[in-house]
Amino acid sequence: MKLDTLDIIVTSPPAPGWGGHYWILVKLTTDTGITGWGECYGASVGPEAMQAVIADVFERHMAGENPENIELMFRRAYSSGFTQRPDLTVMGAFSGLEIACWDILGKDRDRPVWALLGGKVNDRLRAYSYLYPLAHHDMAAYWTSPEMAAESALDLADRGYTAVKFDPAGPYTIRGGHMPAMTDIDMSARFCAAVRDAVGTRADLLFGTHGQFTPAGAIRLAQAIAPHDPLWFEEPVPPDDVAGMAAVQAATPVPVSAGERLTTKAEFAALLRAGVRILQPALGRAGGIWEGKKIAALAETFGAQIAPHLYAGPVEWAANIHLAATCPNLLMIETIETDFHARMIRGALSVERGFVRPPDGPGLGIEVDEELARAHPYEGRALHLQMQEAPCDYANGNSFPGGAPRE
Repeated sequence: MKLDTLDIIVTSPPAPGWGGHYWILVKLTTDTGITGWGECYGASVGPEAMQAVIADVFERHMAGENPENIELMFRRAYSSGFTQRPDLTVMGAFSGLEIACWDILGKDRDRPVWALLGGKVNDRLRAYSYLYPLAHHDMAAYWTSPEMAAESALDLADRGYTAVKFDPAGPYTIRGGHMPAMTDIDMSARFCAAVRDAVGTRADLLFGTHGQFTPAGAIRLAQAIAPHDPLWFEEPVPPDDVAGMAAVQAATPVPVSAGERLTTKAEFAALLRAGVRILQPALGRAGGIWEGKKIAALAETFGAQIAPHLYAGPVEWAANIHLAATCPNLLMIETIETDFHARMIRGALSVERGFVRPPDGPGLGIEVDEELARAHPYEGRALHLQMQEAPCDYANGNSFPGGAPRE
């Protein structure tokens, strides 16, 4: 069995677009007629350029290869161009293609992917969700309203979720780490207080940021939210500031989590050495399922847990689920419940009272609705997620619309 052809679909979820402006789905077909699906997580180049990278990685390192030889194909891509180091775009392309290889292998053997990774140790996977606006909420006002966030949190808790995530501490600026405004620190504390009051001990609070603070600024923010006992403080400093991560973790009892913007075990190992004990790999970027398994194994030796990240489509979610099913050091998985996510895989995966059951079907256990994917092409100019150019506003306050919703 050899990898034969590649097809790439860039599909755009309808507004408000939870999961990003677009999803990059890849479809591999073998010379024996077996197809496998993968997903490349949002890249730092536009979708047209990313499609060219994906095609190059496939033709250069994978075409004509047995899909079993994942380690060999990884080494080719990782070492390409005389680099032998993490490359966000190349490994993002490879990650989606690698996921598709596992889908093929599972279908060929009529076994779920988790069965090929050492077997299932988790029958039910604890799930968490971001706090999204409810139907009656004013979208523009939602992102600075602790009261609306509390309503969304209570809704999730009533549906069985035992963890909720929110990130009111923006802005997410291209200028790197900044000192938070006092208004942002105050708003963050008020969000935590309102959400904690709404859910009580029924759900953990997951405080998200996206690497926007200096270490000193992150420590000030951590001190403000710590009284509300969040389970984690996500990516408090830019992802390449490993020493800063260590400094923040040393200064706060709130566990630091990170990883959605990292790729391969090399970068995750640096986090572990810095004291981070909750890793959040996005499998469509981190190197794929096999690299994700290595990252989880590394974490286990440090007494760390994994919580696979999801701000993408349901194919990456499926990959996360199969990996999570095999990891004894799993903390939880991220989920996004939208009608478009469900329809894209014909309802094959779902959240039941805050938990997800790994599928028993072959491969990833999903059937991608290719017609639906092609019916929603991405026609915009934005990247999957965007950061703002304007600096932090210390006079008038800041607001970040979580998840970059579209009208």
